[in-house]
Amino acid sequence: MKFGVNILNFGPHATPEALAGWARFAEEAGFDFAMISDHVAVTPDVAEQYPAPFYDPFTVLAWLAGTTERIALGTTVAVLPYRHPLQLARVTANLDRLSGGRLIFGVGVGWSKREYAALNVPFEQRGPMTDRALDVVLRSWTQDSVSYGDETIDPRPHPVQKPHPPVWVGGRSPGALRRAARFGDAWHPINVTPAALRTEGLPALRRAAEEAGRPVPALAPRIRLDDVDEALRQAEGFAELGATHLLLDTYPGTPDLARPPEEDQRMLAAFRETF
Repeated sequence: MKFGVNILNFGPHATPEALAGWARFAEEAGFDFAMISDHVAVTPDVAEQYPAPFYDPFTVLAWLAGTTERIALGTTVAVLPYRHPLQLARVTANLDRLSGGRLIFGVGVGWSKREYAALNVPFEQRGPMTDRALDVVLRSWTQDSVSYGDETIDPRPHPVQKPHPPVWVGGRSPGALRRAARFGDAWHPINVTPAALRTEGLPALRRAAEEAGRPVPALAPRIRLDDVDEALRQAEGFAELGATHLLLDTYPGTPDLARPPEEDQRMLAAFRETF
């Protein structure tokens, strides 16, 4: 199982220097990948959990690709309806090529109705829009000519990774599981326990994959790291379930509970030294 760090790209500690420092820490501490979250319009409901400044994930990942050499870099998760799918396809293909094939494309539908409203995107259509965007992105990554509307698009350059960068689909709703089964290389649920996955999540994912006629996606959860011993216990449980990746998130969920970056990094280093 590979381990990753969720880099906090928001809040008072988020500076260009700090973001670069987090990436260097992840690489030097022996982590395999680092990921970044996504919001475009920080409306008040978003700011209650993820205060400004909020750095764009794709811009930051492109910059971090130039400051790192080994770790994979990804989104946890990019909210696909916020951007045009042709732009997403080009940005992500460029990222994979410029990083030497290190992109992980984590995707989801988002949760903030107010953010959708600010962007003039219909919240009620977020599921179908995400499915359509994934179809366009995957075709753009793998084909030299893509039909979109009444036009034919040349999406090149293609990504380095073949057949394409891994797609991790977030969410635990029935729609998210169907999406993971249809498009995903991995299912990327957030804040889940091995027990819940064993009894509910993974059986539902297997049923969705059977209905889609595709192999069952890999398991790549994200968990909160508040206590190192508890995270180690959970990691053992995920390993028993066959998880291929585990992303560790040190953010406690609200700004008032946030710890200094140095404390978060001490916990992450202790976890990595043990497991």
